[in-house]
Amino acid sequence: MDFLRPASWEEALAAKAEHPTAVPIAGGTDVMVEINFDHRRPEHLMDLNRIGELSEWQVGPETVRLGASVPYSAVMEHLRAELPGLALASHTVASPQIRNRGGVGGNLGTASPAGDAHPALLAAGAEVEAASVRGTRMIPIDDFYTGVKRNALAPDELIRAVHIRKADGPQQYSKVGTRNAMVIAVCAFGLALHPETRTVRTGIGSAAPTPVRAKAAEEFLNAALEEGGFWESGKIITPSVAKQFAQLAAGACNPIDDVRGTAAYRRHAVGIMARRTLGWTWEQYRGAGRTLEGAA
Repeated sequence: MDFLRPASWEEALAAKAEHPTAVPIAGGTDVMVEINFDHRRPEHLMDLNRIGELSEWQVGPETVRLGASVPYSAVMEHLRAELPGLALASHTVASPQIRNRGGVGGNLGTASPAGDAHPALLAAGAEVEAASVRGTRMIPIDDFYTGVKRNALAPDELIRAVHIRKADGPQQYSKVGTRNAMVIAVCAFGLALHPETRTVRTGIGSAAPTPVRAKAAEEFLNAALEEGGFWESGKIITPSVAKQFAQLAAGACNPIDDVRGTAAYRRHAVGIMARRTLGWTWEQYRGAGRTLEGAA
C-alpha cells in the first residue's frame, strides 16, 4: 500500500487524478476499521491532514460552509445555533475521541446508510462541494447517495466542503442504538422545520439501502400545517396529524434484518421517532412564537 501525503489542496487533486482509486483519509474513523479488519486493502491511501482549509468553516448570511475535515466536536461547540440538527447528531457519534477526529466529509465519503450525519444533512438541506482537477461542482444532498456505500463522486473527485443552510426554525435528531456510545445506529431520524418556506424536511438513516427522506410524510405534513393554519396560529398539532405523519415516515423505510435489529423493528422505531421529533420541534416553534409575541 502506497501512502500519499499532499501538502496542499492542489496537490491532493493532482494525486487523486493520477491515482483515482486512492482512498482519502482524514479522521480515519471508518477507513482504518476496514483496513484493520482486512475488509479493505487500497492500493493507495491519501492522507489529507496537512491541508488546513479542510478543518475550517465559514458562517455566511444563509449557509455554513463546513470543511470536509471539521470534527464533530467543533460542530457541537461552535455551530449549535446555526446547525442544531447536525450538532445533536454529533452528540451521538461514538466517543469523545472519535468526535474529535471524525467529520462529516468522512461520513459522506463512506456513504454508509448508518452514518450519523446523513439524516441531519438531508433534513437541513445540504450541498456537497466536490472538486477535481477539472473543476468544482455542487451536489445536492438528495442526489448524493446512489447505493449501499456508494455516492455520486467521480473517481477523480474529493469532497472539499459541505454547504448547509442555517436553521431558520427548530431541528431535532433521534437515534436508536444498543447503548449510548460507540454504537452504530439501528435507525435514526432527523427533522427540520423551515418556517421561512413553510416546509418540513426529514432524514432517515440505517433503515434503507441509502439515507433517505420521507417525502410522502413531508408532503402530507406540509399540506396539513398549511391548510390547518398551524404556522400562523402555532396551535398544537392534532394527534391524528402526528399519527399519519409517523405512519408515512415508517412507510418510507426499506430496511433489512441484521444483527442490530429486524426490519419490522426499524419501521416501528422510525415511526416512533418521527412522531416524537415532530412533537419536540413543534413545541420549540410554538415556544419561539410565544416569546416573539410577548416581546412585541
